[in-house]
Amino acid sequence: MTAISRSIRKAPRDQEQASGIMQSVRVFAGVDEAGRGALAGAVVAAAVVLDPSTAIAGLRDSKKLTAGRREVLNQQIKERALYWSVGRAEVGEIDEINILQASLLAMKRAVEALTFPVEYVIVDGNRCPHLSCQVACLIKGDSILEAIMAASIIAKVSRDQEMVELDSRFPNYGLAKHKGYGTKAHLAAINEFGATDVHRKSFAPMKFRQGELAFDE
Repeated sequence: MTAISRSIRKAPRDQEQASGIMQSVRVFAGVDEAGRGALAGAVVAAAVVLDPSTAIAGLRDSKKLTAGRREVLNQQIKERALYWSVGRAEVGEIDEINILQASLLAMKRAVEALTFPVEYVIVDGNRCPHLSCQVACLIKGDSILEAIMAASIIAKVSRDQEMVELDSRFPNYGLAKHKGYGTKAHLAAINEFGATDVHRKSFAPMKFRQGELAFDE
């Protein structure tokens, strides 16, 4: 396999183009992330290489599935995929380099954690991480490509599990319920108890001035 050090910027726009890519390579991974818009917790990405000979019924964008159905599919994907892996970027990294760059970093780590070198990576969205293999973006890929759907499910379930674990450390914030997103209850808890070390200090609507928390109007 010839390594390509730069990202491919032109994104395939539909299923036909994505299918053409899949037919032209031997090993292909779909990549997606979870937690980009949350106020707390890491951003988590997954990379999945599906087995074309083993179908997984019911794959969809993780956001369109119930929590119970995600759990079932998460297990099936891990059992039936050729390869899968998870990568993450921590809260401190998000605050330091911004959420976009942290999301790309988590995706890069997920791909690099695969136990088999892939020839091609297709990422959900319109921005690609820089990888040593060929990589392209697919807008709305989590609604088009099954490998990206599978990655979105693994990333979502993995991150949700982490937030449930964090809830036991920080019981005042409801992390197990809202998974770190900016619900009214979560914002009220931050306002009452302050931010923890798992909250993203750089995120709106949170602003930190002289150690005090203020909310944007």
